[in-house]
Amino acid sequence: MLPSKRLAGAVTLALTLAAGPAVAGQFDYSLYAGVEHSDNINLSATAPVSQSVLVPGLGFGYVEQGATLQAHVTGGAEYRDYLGGAYANQKFGELAGVADWTILPERLDFVAQDYASVQPLSTLSSDAPGNQQQTNVLTLGPTLHFDLGRAVRGQAELHYIGSHASRATQFNSSRGEGALRLARDISPISELSLNLESEQVAFDEPSEIDYRRDRLFFRYAHKLAHMDMDVAAGWSHVRFDDGRTTSDPLVRASANWQATARNTLGVSYTRDYSDAAQELLAMADPVQGGVRPSAPASIQTGGAVIASAAYLERRVRGYYGFGGERLTASLSPWYRKLHYIEGVNPDQTGRGGDAGLNYRVRERLTLWAFANVERINYQVLARRDTTRNLGIGLRQAYNSHWSWRLSLVDRRRTSTAPGGRYHAKEAYFGIVYQR
Repeated sequence: MLPSKRLAGAVTLALTLAAGPAVAGQFDYSLYAGVEHSDNINLSATAPVSQSVLVPGLGFGYVEQGATLQAHVTGGAEYRDYLGGAYANQKFGELAGVADWTILPERLDFVAQDYASVQPLSTLSSDAPGNQQQTNVLTLGPTLHFDLGRAVRGQAELHYIGSHASRATQFNSSRGEGALRLARDISPISELSLNLESEQVAFDEPSEIDYRRDRLFFRYAHKLAHMDMDVAAGWSHVRFDDGRTTSDPLVRASANWQATARNTLGVSYTRDYSDAAQELLAMADPVQGGVRPSAPASIQTGGAVIASAAYLERRVRGYYGFGGERLTASLSPWYRKLHYIEGVNPDQTGRGGDAGLNYRVRERLTLWAFANVERINYQVLARRDTTRNLGIGLRQAYNSHWSWRLSLVDRRRTSTAPGGRYHAKEAYFGIVYQR
């Protein structure tokens, strides 16, 4: 199936589930058009190309909290017209959504999740237009709830997962996943559960090696009025169809603290086997902290390594958020280490951070800024890349529907690899209609 048809099918599925068996929810959309200019649109170290791009697009957000359907969906589509002809014009789409349909109350649910995004063809190259592709990961299936006596609750899940990339075809796969969970409340605010998960991965490309991944772990969840903690510990096992096997401890832990009405702190740690499809699927739910998603204003390129290979991931992430009447700010440092089991992709160790700020200058004028930096080491390649992006902008609303946006972005990468560095400056102006 063509990438555009796959994406259209995913959008149709999400919207059908979001509009199906329940009353109408909250639907927002935006239409926008703008012009972006870059002095190095190909992000080249030696032959930069100055180019302007016409960017029309649309975005939407949908929320449903009914008795039989709970859904959160955001998405968009964008057309990029390279006015100087440096690249062929492009069409991109994105979707992040989860829908939970209650077929039988407290007994049977049907869940669908989808994440469509633009990702690089190779993370070793810059995010130039020639290094972009459309990806999609979809999962759907039933969840059965049951009781074992008065104290223990059970949950059985059966899901189909499909992954697709428009250019990196080794990523394309069909998967079956099953899970069995037994949970017991050990206090009014604490829960302990035993979880068994199994996933069979079958790739479309005959040259790729299929595998099975099994997890067995205990999970402890503790929730207070201003703090919650979640810890999982157990074992992961991967068995490839060529007979190779590997096992490792599984650890996931997170804690979030609402220190004051305006200040939030969080930290998380993960050690587990994963792959690109699982990484993208984890982004399918656009809701963070119960905030209603809104229609996106543009489509950005992600940073996932789109490949078939499974890896052992070790990741630590911190978070600080401030929310005031006129000022909101966030800071998120992180550390990540990936060890690829098959050795086809180079292992990597990365560290960095993201920061964002919004300041309401006047009632309808907002100043925003962001910064992100990452340093990734590829030991087997004797290569180190440091990427830094800085941006600042203004949003002016004329009324509840019309607004304009102006932004300036500075992108820079240094690298020990020949030709791996670049420096680009971008300016953007656009008009938005929002409902």
